[in-house]
Amino acid sequence: MTIAENLKNILKTLPTEVTLVAVSKTKPNAAVLEAYQTGFRIFGENKVQELCAKYESLPKDIEWHMIGHLQTNKVKYIAPFVSLIHGIDSLKLLKEVNKQGKKSNRKIPVLLQFHIAEEATKFGLDATELEEIITSFQAGNLPNVEIKGMMGMATFTEDETKVKREFDALKVIFDIVKQKNTFGSDFTILSMGMSGDYQIAIESGSNMIRVGSAIFGERV
Repeated sequence: MTIAENLKNILKTLPTEVTLVAVSKTKPNAAVLEAYQTGFRIFGENKVQELCAKYESLPKDIEWHMIGHLQTNKVKYIAPFVSLIHGIDSLKLLKEVNKQGKKSNRKIPVLLQFHIAEEATKFGLDATELEEIITSFQAGNLPNVEIKGMMGMATFTEDETKVKREFDALKVIFDIVKQKNTFGSDFTILSMGMSGDYQIAIESGSNMIRVGSAIFGERV
């Protein structure tokens, strides 16, 4: 199966409200272009250096998503062009994105990353940190970010019941925040699910999935 065929097959199975982010990390530009030539435009990278290199050398109508853990000292490199930052896992990082957004004269769209997995290795906010962000946002301290929704990663396990439980838990938090209209009407994205578990994530209410190996093949 070619990259184009893999992509088309996945898109065919997705509900209309679900956005696919094709995760092109470690893949060459040629692989991205093969997907691009089908008319697809949304790609995700998890390393700033690779994201910047691809942005420079590939067509400018691509929407680039930063899906990996983002260090505060790297924000300035992607601030001028990134379409969505998935992994806001601290108020400190969000403040830096806001600062760089101001320098780039734009509002940078972001998702708040929640810690839902039982693995200690996953990054993410807890309830206290969410409250800090809400307070800062409502005080008008973050004018150069758009908080578009939430992101979470489930435990890497064969236990689908556990994965479903973790995704369901994030959906509950997402719904509470959305109903309170905490971040305004732009708060609509729930990014959950990757190649191995996106069907479960969609069942739990995800409307954005991040798929790499199922499109591009295994990582190099």
